Amino acid sequence: MKLSQTIRSGPDQYICTENALSLFDEKLKSFEKPVIITGDLSYKAFLKHYPGHHAFPVFRYDHTASVENMQQLADLCTDSDCIIGIGGGKVLDTAKGTADMLGIEYVTVPTVLGTCAAYTPISATYHPDGTFRSVDYYNRSAFLCLVDLNLLVESPKVYFAGGIGDTLAKWYEAEGITTNVKESLPVMVTVGLQTAKVIQETLLKDSQKALESMDAQEISPEFVRVVEAVIAIAGTVGGFAGEYGRMAGGHAVHNGMSLIPETRPFEHGIKVAYGVLVQLIADERYEEVRRLLPFYESNAFPTKLSAFGIQHDLENKMKKIAIFAASEQETFRLVVPQVTTEKIYSAMAYLEKLNLKKVV
Repeated sequence: MKLSQTIRSGPDQYICTENALSLFDEKLKSFEKPVIITGDLSYKAFLKHYPGHHAFPVFRYDHTASVENMQQLADLCTDSDCIIGIGGGKVLDTAKGTADMLGIEYVTVPTVLGTCAAYTPISATYHPDGTFRSVDYYNRSAFLCLVDLNLLVESPKVYFAGGIGDTLAKWYEAEGITTNVKESLPVMVTVGLQTAKVIQETLLKDSQKALESMDAQEISPEFVRVVEAVIAIAGTVGGFAGEYGRMAGGHAVHNGMSLIPETRPFEHGIKVAYGVLVQLIADERYEEVRRLLPFYESNAFPTKLSAFGIQHDLENKMKKIAIFAASEQETFRLVVPQVTTEKIYSAMAYLEKLNLKKVV
């Protein structure tokens, strides 16, 4: 398996600290016409912790992370020299795509802990109807990724749980891809794979305490470690490993789930975490699934498709997801090269029958 290898090491500047937004005005002094792309709740959270004063135009995204919305925003920002994305993954992906269309710098300020979107020069894009479109890679990385721990410890816990699920996939997808590589791995790929292992170990050890820290509104060492694992270290996996550290089976299942309306209210990472189990079973790694199930149980991650609000026609919806995930344009086959619709469907059916209490 010969894959392309482009290194994307991360933002020009990455700052993760308490009261990081106190640096916002200073860091943006070099730009003449910055504009903000955000959402209503995201911008409200930002203003609560932002101690300065700005006069930048503020535009709202339409919640789709679609290329169409990016183009609409780009048309409104033709005079800008910097796009500032403030929000969660879809806001930040929209901001990055808009900046790419304009060929200008961008800054990311995450307000939730759902993905590594603040760190990576990549956008997951969707069609306006909410179905998955593509993962788009950009040539330009962020000028600045500004992570304010005081803001994030107050953010919705459900997003952090989703971020943990999405980030856990980094190891299982990267390790699954590289297992199929017969030749020696490039040294930069090895670096990416090792960071993925650090992520896995950090999440399995610290996630429960980090989530409890949100309940206590406490910036604990565990909280900081998991925040940085979700936002920054996760971004380095694909950044250093390139195509060897890209999204694979877990994300292919997530993308298929976007076709099922009942699953859309659930966080991206919660669905990816379910997809990781499907990937592992399709790859016949049953012992690793059993090792992970207590972690899923302690963090309330769904382990069955039926737990995603699906009350009717479950089998046909499983088949629909399996067909999409097994398709040529998807990435499941990077882990299981000869994957079939039937193999993915069987893995999902296995999980439906699994008695979690007996395993855990």
